[in-house]
Amino acid sequence: MLIIAGSDSSGGAGIQADIKTVTALGSYAMTAITAVTVQNTTGVISVIPISPKEISSQIEFTSKDIRPDAIKIGMLHSSIVVQAVLNSLKKIKVSKIILDPVMVSKGGAKLINNRAIKLIKEKLLKKVFLITPNIPEAEILTNMKIDNVEDMIISASRLIKLGAKNVLIKGGHLKARKMNDVLLNKKEIKIFKNKKHKSKNTHGTGCTLSSAIATYLSCGKLLKKSCEQGIKYVNQAIVSNPNYGKGYGPINHLNSITINKKFL
Repeated sequence: MLIIAGSDSSGGAGIQADIKTVTALGSYAMTAITAVTVQNTTGVISVIPISPKEISSQIEFTSKDIRPDAIKIGMLHSSIVVQAVLNSLKKIKVSKIILDPVMVSKGGAKLINNRAIKLIKEKLLKKVFLITPNIPEAEILTNMKIDNVEDMIISASRLIKLGAKNVLIKGGHLKARKMNDVLLNKKEIKIFKNKKHKSKNTHGTGCTLSSAIATYLSCGKLLKKSCEQGIKYVNQAIVSNPNYGKGYGPINHLNSITINKKFL
């Protein structure tokens, strides 16, 4: 698994969450870091971008040695970074690419500029196998307000018309008792219905879900099963959270692992 994303100094989201997820689910994680963020559970105070040239070098040099079975893309903060990633993807030619269009942090900080959003819509969307926006991200990408499951389906359909092959819109932002996540492509609609867990420990859920789905896909599971298993993993990680921090705390990425007590 190759992860192209930003670093989270608090360890709950970004590259750190991605590595923990991929490792916990039994795959091997490689990384291309797009930015270094200074943050904790209460918010982001700065974003330090990595140069597009170095991002491309990380992607291409790593893949030249160990070919990834799947790629997960997270935070791409500028249009030149999006273009650099597009150029590198053309060279390494991996079909299972999952895009988590990270745009706003859990605390509300904007993590991407408007030109980058435009390029994602016009070019990157067509290159990926699956895009996994949450409701605010889907609203930005499709220029519409989402208030219910029907709106989620309409928004996902618009993303398909823009060139996406498969869309999973996450329903965590809806005010509802149940969690409804909508998977849509040109052939079918699947709604994953689960219990909604009330918790302030949800930092990194989006990063974690996309990495979990990418991991299952890299192991050969079909898309629907990969989404179902990824959602289950995240729900269990929220329920078993370690309750760290004063803000939006991290989830428990190790929920899939039984730790041998002799190491404790």
